[in-house]
Amino acid sequence: MTDLDQAKLLSKAALRDLKALKGMDNQDVFADEIFGFHVQQATEKCLKAWIAAIGRVYPLIHDLGVLMKLLEEQGYDCSPFSGLQQYSPFAVRLRYEVVLDSNAPIDRPGAIALVQSLYNTVLNQVESAD
Repeated sequence: MTDLDQAKLLSKAALRDLKALKGMDNQDVFADEIFGFHVQQATEKCLKAWIAAIGRVYPLIHDLGVLMKLLEEQGYDCSPFSGLQQYSPFAVRLRYEVVLDSNAPIDRPGAIALVQSLYNTVLNQVESAD
């Protein structure tokens, strides 16, 4: 599979997570840990798609900060999406424990907007590589 094919595949997978997020507005039905997991997943897939679209190999990790740093080392500005780094713990720890340390709920509309913005950026990158 080419890098571009991988980028397209990851972009489609990220879109599925993004669509799921948009349906999780009721925190009585979807716990913050479930919502946070899908934020993390959509973000991770977007970042890996971006890395693949520029012809680089992405590491098999879940740390969003590391993935953003790899893009920044290639000259891309990930600062608009830095707020998504806080969702890294939802990738693994979610399966075993409560991730949230505070009683403050996740700002779901804000998280969705940030993931949507990242997705749009990545989709533009993938389409320009095509």
